[in-house]
Amino acid sequence: MIPEAAELVDGYRRKTLSPVEVTQASLDAIDAYNPRVNAFVLVDPDGALAAAKGSEARWHSGEPLGPGDGVPTSIKDALWTRGWPTLRGSALIDAAGPWEEDAPCVARLRETGAVILGKTTTPEYSWKGVTDSLRHGVTGNPWDPEKTSGGSSGGSATAVGLGMGPWSVGTDGGGSVRIPAAFTGTVALKPTYGLIPFYPPSPFGTLSHAGPMTRTVRDTAALLDVITGFDARDWAAMPTPTSSFLSGLDDGVAGLRIAYSPNLGFVRNDPEVNAAVRAAVDVLAGAGAEVDEVDPGFSDPVQAFHVLWFSGEAKVLAAYGALDDLADRIDPGLHRDRGHRR
Repeated sequence: MIPEAAELVDGYRRKTLSPVEVTQASLDAIDAYNPRVNAFVLVDPDGALAAAKGSEARWHSGEPLGPGDGVPTSIKDALWTRGWPTLRGSALIDAAGPWEEDAPCVARLRETGAVILGKTTTPEYSWKGVTDSLRHGVTGNPWDPEKTSGGSSGGSATAVGLGMGPWSVGTDGGGSVRIPAAFTGTVALKPTYGLIPFYPPSPFGTLSHAGPMTRTVRDTAALLDVITGFDARDWAAMPTPTSSFLSGLDDGVAGLRIAYSPNLGFVRNDPEVNAAVRAAVDVLAGAGAEVDEVDPGFSDPVQAFHVLWFSGEAKVLAAYGALDDLADRIDPGLHRDRGHRR
């Protein structure tokens, strides 16, 4: 398994690791596992190795572009990448493009010298919490390819889980980085809106955020350091952070105040889930955190979420014609749910 990004960068700096060899190891993992799990919809070995050779030359000359120089990275196929199609798991999108612009987080990755391996799978327009589509098929879990990796950023979770590069960037409107991370034992974060600039604007409005996906908390923080930063294309972009997200990771949780709700006031969990969450809370309390059990005091927001979510999907699909005319071209579940909510 490829080390986490901080170890890679340290190895590049000391010349004990080679960006070219690490990139080749990532490509080898893709060759070995992708036929079984379908995590990638596009891989560019020649481009990745060329980028890795450039990174290696910069490290040898002592002039890396940034803290991600030479780190193999993948991008969910919902984020624009210059020169590659962004198909969003949909047969409605013409792969011919043109594809001339990077999303802000992709641009930040290029600026730091990251090696972009390819694009990862997503269900059609990221509409559901599992990863399959008519265009690209089904994505499997890294622990068992016969089981789902969740969604909608399931390809990214499977990619990092199987060592197909340490970093990936997904998107999250209703759990789309958090669900796959939970299903695969990886780490993801839906950050504060605007912290990672987003362009073009999502049809789901402020529900949808870009988010880092990695195998470790430290790598998630390191990736956040790279992909945050002001971008004028996003009206909601926050100022560039002035401190590193790596700061304080080793300080422990003693004295932190944590609110814990076993059911948010309306959810019914399986007993095994309740026990696992309670055990995690006990670990935090045992480490010195101040944990208070609370009830947020609101009812199930799913109907409000559906109004926002399916309004966005309706706006997307309307560009391709009447919904009934799309029945054989879009995910049957998406067609059914959109039809019920018209």
